[in-house]
Amino acid sequence: MTYWLEHAWLSTHVEPGVTVETEDGRITEVRTAAETGTETPPPGATVLRGLTLPGLANTHSHAFHRALRSRVQVGSGTFWTWRESMYQVAARLTPDTYHALARAVYAEMALAGITCVGEFHYVHHAQDGTPYDDPNAMGEALIAAASDAGIRITLLDTAYLSSGFGAAPDRHQLRFSDGDADTWGRRAALLKDTSHARIGAAVHSVRAVPADQLSTVAGWAAERGAPLHVHLSEQTAENEGCLAAHGRTPTQLLSDHGVLGPRTTGVHNTHLTDEDIALLGTSGTGTCMCPTTERDLADGIGPAARLQAAGSPLSLGSDSHAVIDPFEEARAMELNERLRTRTRGHWTAAALLRAATESGRAALGWDDAGTIERGALADLTTIDLDSVRTTGQPARLGAETAVFAATASDVRHTVVGGRHVVRDGKHALVDHPAAELAAAIGALRA
Repeated sequence: MTYWLEHAWLSTHVEPGVTVETEDGRITEVRTAAETGTETPPPGATVLRGLTLPGLANTHSHAFHRALRSRVQVGSGTFWTWRESMYQVAARLTPDTYHALARAVYAEMALAGITCVGEFHYVHHAQDGTPYDDPNAMGEALIAAASDAGIRITLLDTAYLSSGFGAAPDRHQLRFSDGDADTWGRRAALLKDTSHARIGAAVHSVRAVPADQLSTVAGWAAERGAPLHVHLSEQTAENEGCLAAHGRTPTQLLSDHGVLGPRTTGVHNTHLTDEDIALLGTSGTGTCMCPTTERDLADGIGPAARLQAAGSPLSLGSDSHAVIDPFEEARAMELNERLRTRTRGHWTAAALLRAATESGRAALGWDDAGTIERGALADLTTIDLDSVRTTGQPARLGAETAVFAATASDVRHTVVGGRHVVRDGKHALVDHPAAELAAAIGALRA
C-alpha cells in the first residue's frame, strides 16, 4: 500500500508531499518531496490531506469509566465520592457488556486519532469474586474489543488485592481481587500476545497491593520484559496512608520493592516529594500524565516538567475519559504548567507530540512504533488543517497547530498497520460508534 501525505510531521519538523510505502503492516519506505522531485501524489497512492502524525497513543485507560461521563458532574464531591459511582458501574459489567462498551469506546478513540491504548484492567471476576469459567474472560473481551475497533492494545493486567494497606477487599472490590499476587500472576500468565495485543502488568496502587507482594508483581513483569504500570500518589490521602502504614512515601515504598525502572510507568505522579522525583528520574521510571481526568477529579497538577528534567519520560492518557482527545491532553500538560508557574513554553509542540506518540508507545511496549520512518509499524493519524480551528497558519507550523488548536474532531484519517480504520472522519469498521456507546451505556444503567 502506498500513502501520500500532504504534510507529514517527521519527529522534528513538517515535510510536504511525503510518500510512505507499507507492507505487512510496516513502513518500508519514506520519501520526501525533495527525494521524489514532486509534491504531487504518485499514481495509485492513497492521499491523506492535512497533517499526518505517527499514530497517537493513549497510555492510560479504564474503558468502563466512559459510562460515567456527565453523570458524575451533577453536584460536587471528591475523588472518593466519584469512586462510589465508579463502583456502581463496575458491579454491572459482564464479559458481554464490557466487550460492547469497550468496542464503542475504542472506536471513539480511533476517531480521535488513537492507534494504541494501554488498558489498566482490574475488573477480573464475577461480582462476588468468583472466577469465570475462563478466568480471563473480561481481559479477553477487551482484547477482542480493540480488534473489532481496529486499534492496538496493551492489556495491563492489574493486581488489586486489598481495600487499603493490607485490609481485605470490600464488597465493591471482590471482583477485582485474585487473593494474592501469586494467584494473580498465574491467571495473568494465561493471557498471550497477539498481532494487535500485548500483555503487561500493573500494580493498582500501594493501597491495593500489600507491600510484601509488590516484588512478586514486579518480578512477573521483569521475567517477561513486559511493561509495568502503577497509579502513584494521585491523592494526598494515599501518601498519608502509606506514611502511616510504612513510614515511607509511595514512591519510596515502590523503590524498596523493586517496582521502579525503565519498563515501569507511574500514572499521575501528582503529589511527590523532591526525593520521590529524584527516585523516579534516576531509575528511568516513566510518568503518564492524564490532565483532563486530573482536573476533572480535582487531583492537582503533577510536577511533569521537574520529572522530565530528572529523567522520567512523559506520556499521556485519557484515564476516566472525561473527554477522549489526545490533543487536549497534550496542550493541557503545558497549560497546567503555565498556570502553576505563570511562565510559558515549558515544552515545544514537538516535545508534546512525542509524549503523545513515541513515548506513549514505548511505555506500552510498542517500541517499534511512534515515528514515520522505515521499519516502524504503519500507524498514522491525519488531522485537517482547514477546519475552523486549524486554518490560517502555514503548514510548517503544523505541530503547533495540532497541539494548541486542533481537537479530536479534526482527525480525518486513522491508519493502523497500514489499514484505514478511520477514513474521512468515519469509522470503517464500526458503523455507528455513537449509537453503540449509547446502547452499551444504557445496558449498564437498565
